[in-house]
Amino acid sequence: MTVSVLDVVRDGAVATLRIDRPKANAVDPAMIEEFLAVLPPLVADPTVRCLVVTGTGRFFVAGADIAVMRDLSDENQARMRRWIDVQRVLELAPKPVVAAMNGHALGGGAELSLACDLRILHADATFGFPEIALGLFPGAGGSQRLPRLVGPHLAKRLMIEGERLTPGRAWELGLVDVVAGAAEFDAVVAEHAHRLAAKPTAAIGLLKRVVDEGFGLPVEEALRREEKGVRELTRTADAAEGLQAFLDKRAAAFTGR
Repeated sequence: MTVSVLDVVRDGAVATLRIDRPKANAVDPAMIEEFLAVLPPLVADPTVRCLVVTGTGRFFVAGADIAVMRDLSDENQARMRRWIDVQRVLELAPKPVVAAMNGHALGGGAELSLACDLRILHADATFGFPEIALGLFPGAGGSQRLPRLVGPHLAKRLMIEGERLTPGRAWELGLVDVVAGAAEFDAVVAEHAHRLAAKPTAAIGLLKRVVDEGFGLPVEEALRREEKGVRELTRTADAAEGLQAFLDKRAAAFTGR
């Protein structure tokens, strides 16, 4: 019998997906498949305008379950590699996604956070890519997203050293956006999530797509992708509402449509 390790809590337009797989929220194939079953309906639900992913206890996600990873067969590694599919669902979500790292975010947990739009780290947690100590490297998205975030030289150093970074150091390097103490962590996450949910999330979804599609392309092609996104944007209710609200000198009431 498969035991559920994910719990979804709704608070208005914010949906929080909480990971609870004691002792360290380590990733195994069952968790991955549950993510891939639970995430798509949340991503597709227009009433969910911000998605928060968080953990329980001392860990956000500790990384891959080492007992599972010991099986180095191609079949097992293919099952574990579907963790990149989870990240891709989050990355492509047409709405803001927040990684609320309530505890240590290591290896696969740090990789998961890189697919999110806002990363909030608990002040008592650490962040890093320690796979090198196991004779491995971050092979579930980290080796590709980290260089895009901090540049290839620093990314290679971080992965080669495998250091567990303090929240302050992770913030200095741009790996996390917000550091919050224990007493305020939940409130800080909620404030950011509801602030994002109140924005024109249709525009945010299109913005995410345009940036991702255009990154690395020749500028002429990237501008064509941008133009396509702008044409879609002008047909949204949020664009009409934002412009009219400005003319009316009132706060815009966005709906995400």
